[in-house]
Parts: sequence; C-alpha cells; structure tokens
Amino acid sequence: MAHHIMKSGYAALADRLDRYPQGIARSELLFRILRVLFSEKEAGLVSLLPIKPFTAAAAAAAWKLPLAESRNLLDALAQKALLLDTESGGETTYVLPPPMAGFFEFSLMRTRGDIDQKALSDLFREYLNVEEEFIKNLFAPGETQFGRVFVHEPALPADDGLHVLDYEKASEVIRTAAHRGVGLCYCRHKARHLGKACGAPLELCLTFNSAAESLVRHGFARAVDAAEGLALLRQAYDLGLVQFGENVRNGVNFICNCCGCCCEAMLAARRFGTLHPVHTTNFLPEVNADRCTGCGRCVRACPVNAMALKPAGGARPGKRTAGLDREICLGCGLCARACAGRCIGLVAREQRVITPLNTAHRVVVMAIERGKLQDLIFDNRALFSHRAMAAILGVILKLPPVKQVMASRQMKSRYLETLLGRMKPGAWRAPGRG
Repeated sequence: MAHHIMKSGYAALADRLDRYPQGIARSELLFRILRVLFSEKEAGLVSLLPIKPFTAAAAAAAWKLPLAESRNLLDALAQKALLLDTESGGETTYVLPPPMAGFFEFSLMRTRGDIDQKALSDLFREYLNVEEEFIKNLFAPGETQFGRVFVHEPALPADDGLHVLDYEKASEVIRTAAHRGVGLCYCRHKARHLGKACGAPLELCLTFNSAAESLVRHGFARAVDAAEGLALLRQAYDLGLVQFGENVRNGVNFICNCCGCCCEAMLAARRFGTLHPVHTTNFLPEVNADRCTGCGRCVRACPVNAMALKPAGGARPGKRTAGLDREICLGCGLCARACAGRCIGLVAREQRVITPLNTAHRVVVMAIERGKLQDLIFDNRALFSHRAMAAILGVILKLPPVKQVMASRQMKSRYLETLLGRMKPGAWRAPGRG
C-alpha cells in the first residue's frame, strides 16, 4: 500500500480525476487546491478508487487494507464531503464525486475552520477564471453537458399554451425528491471571500435525493421539507435567479439558484456561449417589437447578455426595441417576467433539447463524446489488466467507423436509454452532483 502513495500522491489523484468524462486540467494551481483538500495519504488512497460507486469491501481490496480500517478511512473522507456515502439495505455505498459539480463546491457549502476557505476561494478563482483550461474542458467539449437550465415557471403562460414536461420544472424536482437539503452557494460564498459577492442570499443551493442524504448527514447541507424547498424556490424566482441543475430527467441531485455575476455556469455561458456549455430549456423568448418600449428591463434581467436593445426602425425612428441572440439564449424566461409591458412571451424551440434519462445515461453519453468510454468500462485501475484493456479499447474507439457509430445521436439517446432502462434499479446510483 505504501509504495502506491509514495509513487503517486497528488499526481495519481489528478490522473484519477481526469478519467471523468469532463476531465481535469493539470497545473500547479490544481495541485495547490488538492493539497488544501486532501492529505498526501488521502490523495494516494483516493487515486486507487473506481469511478463508479463502490463498497468498503471494494476499497479494501484496492488498498490491500483490512475492511475495518478501510471503512474508517472512507467515513473520514465522507465527513469532509470528499466522498459521498449512501446507505441502503444495511450497506453503505461510496462514490468520489468529480471536482465540479462535486467536491470543489462541497468545500464551500458550509463555513468551516479545518481549511482556509479564503485562500481556497482565491485558488478556485485563478484555476477557474484565469487559467480557463479546466472550465473549457468542463463546459465546452461534446454535445452533452452535466448541467441544464430549468424554465422560470412564473413566466409560463397561464393558458397552458406551452407543453411543459414535469422534469423541466424545478418545483416538480423539489416535490418528488426522496431527500432535500439546502447549503451555501459555492459561487457566492467564494465571491464573498474575494470581496466581490452580490446581494443574493448565500443559503440557496439545493441538493436532492442521495446527494442531499449524504450532505445533510455530514453537516454540509440542512434538511428541508418540500414546503420549505418550494419557498426557497419562490424566493429565487422573486430575485431573478436562474435555476441550473443536473442534466437528467430522473433523480436530479442538485439545483443551484444562480446569479449572472458570481455563478460559474452563467459566467461560462457568457464567455463560451456559442460552444453551448450549458443545456438550454426547450423554450425561447419572443419579443413583440410593435409593443416593446425599449425600457431595457429584459436586458438587465438576462444573466448571459442574450438580450440587447437595437434601433426599432420603420415607423419608430429614434426608438429602440429588445432584440434576442437566439444562439446564446438559455431560454430561462427571466426576461419575460421582467417585461413590465408584457411584450415578451415564451415559445417552444423548433427542436427539443435531449435530456439524458438519468445520471448513468448522462455519464456514458459524455464519456462516448469525449473519448473516455474505456475509463468507465475498465474502471479498476488498481489492476494491470484493466489499465491495459482500457488503453486498447481507447485506440479502437478512436477508429473512424467506430467513432462515427458511437457518436450518432440514435446510439447516444434511444439505444442507451432503452439499455439503461432495463438495468436493475440502483445498478449505478451516483450520489454526486455530477
């Protein structure tokens, strides 16, 4: 066991994190972040854990340590929210969440004294907003992203003129979740340490289901019932915040209530909008140019600068009207509610956005698109045979005919969805926020 840690440490942990579909960007800043969050021993141990959820017995086998000692180490990591743990049928299952959405955020979801959160906030700022490679890897490659926007429900027409599915509503996620928690917003907490936070509330980051169960148990979130969860959502609506959550239809694990000035997802949407780093809703705002007075309230409400004022022209010389950049619009609907003259309404997009069935579906599709399917199939890197087979499969999957088949929309949606629908429930429970 010791030789693994001495040989690998933080570098091996970075390799382990890079096997996630969204990947990691190696730099001195990353290693400084990991040194704040993990001890050298913890980094070496975690580098040997699989990507998929695992038991204490599986960790003990990978670490070559007694079961009781392994369980104590896993529980200590879960106490710091570096792992998430879920209890079912008397057995505990663990998973290492990705950095984002995952343990980067968990590190600032509560006030704590065991780490220097101000120093960590500054490291996150440099790593995410200055170096940019990680954030580009996280939000830009592939068609499928880990997060999506929920429609602003107060902006929906009262006459049911739009066909809105349950999974498109944040309120339905809150009502149907098995567990609910609320914690500090990572983005605004980080900005507050840097002296740049806006006035939006901190305690407004919602987690659900297995993620909430683990985070609440270890004090990183506070348990709430459906009524309080819906009240927090109404508060977010009234403040003009965007609901950004896990890009799945079933078992959503998180919904952040995002401002345009602090939230990493909104900042990425503004910086890399044409790359579509965030999945949009299935709706678009439509401006009635004849009635628009050019007041600019919709422009100020838009979190990604998709709305702008332009010359009205025609019979209204010198007047301005709202204009939409459809290419970068999230379809959140904040502009429609902000419009005092009710000149903006929501309409359905011409082509519906594909939302993965569940976490397993999303992770597999992301891995296919990013050329990392082999890392999911041969997940136990403690075994030489898995490392060798992953390398071989990685080469095969890069061959043009195979790559084209794997990348086809039908393969990624209907076939995988059917296959995963036949799997035994719980075969892949991913309690992480990503």
